[in-house]
Amino acid sequence: MTTTALQRFFGGDVWYSFRTSPVAILAAVMAFVCIFAAVFAGWVAPHNPFDLATLELGDARLPPAWMDEGSSKYLLGTDGQGRDILSALMYGARISLFVGFASVALSMLIGVSLGLLAGFLGGRLDALLMRVCDVMLSFPAILIALLIDGVGRAMFPDAHETLAFAVLILAITLTKWVDYARTVRGSTMVERNKDYVQAARVIGVSPLRIMRKHVLPNVMGPVLVLSTIQVAQAIIIEATLSFLGVGAPPTSPSLGTLIRVGNDFLFSGEWWITVFPGVMLVLIALSVNLLGDWLRDALNPRLR
Repeated sequence: MTTTALQRFFGGDVWYSFRTSPVAILAAVMAFVCIFAAVFAGWVAPHNPFDLATLELGDARLPPAWMDEGSSKYLLGTDGQGRDILSALMYGARISLFVGFASVALSMLIGVSLGLLAGFLGGRLDALLMRVCDVMLSFPAILIALLIDGVGRAMFPDAHETLAFAVLILAITLTKWVDYARTVRGSTMVERNKDYVQAARVIGVSPLRIMRKHVLPNVMGPVLVLSTIQVAQAIIIEATLSFLGVGAPPTSPSLGTLIRVGNDFLFSGEWWITVFPGVMLVLIALSVNLLGDWLRDALNPRLR
């Protein structure tokens, strides 16, 4: 951003809406702390929970530091293998956030492109796309993701960790692109009949350039709001798949995997092994959803 653009942003309605909304500020702080801890887990985490050479089985199932038999070395306790829960949360959140952001970015790319083409060109392409969307929406998103991920794992049972993550991201992407396509299609159908588009057609601007330079910037507002909310949904879907055992690889556990592992110890009294990953997941999803709600209101001219 240039200096002029920054001045325009900080003097605009969106920044004013943000700094006058305590809920948005609190959500932004929560999201920043979670993302910072996840991205820089290698530096801020007190231990590397996935380094087998540093694990001590004698420290397994230790309660949080403020409870009896707890240790100040492990603030949130340890799991059944002696891994530090706090460090595992940071490393697990990194994987969950990566899958969430990557799947939403890919969904946005596919959905916005198809929705823009269908809304601007119309005709058979529009009809075909809408029928595909109707079929996709007739099934629960988690069921489609579970089916795709399960088929991918059956086809590549000995897949490398990178391929396993690619299948997981693809499974979530194929359940989320429909929302972008329908949203962009509706907005594009409104924009294509406006005077500035008609004027561009008259002077001979190509349809592709009209869509890219003129229509796309005017339909991105709802897309930004939708993507913010869908990041939280994608993270929850990833956690659900990992909880069911078909998500992130066991060698790189996400928050969903940590919850599933901790669930085995829940009824034996070691509640912290599953509760803290669950709280971390809730905080991430809640903060992102609150930011999405604020952004929706901030970009709505009727609420200004």
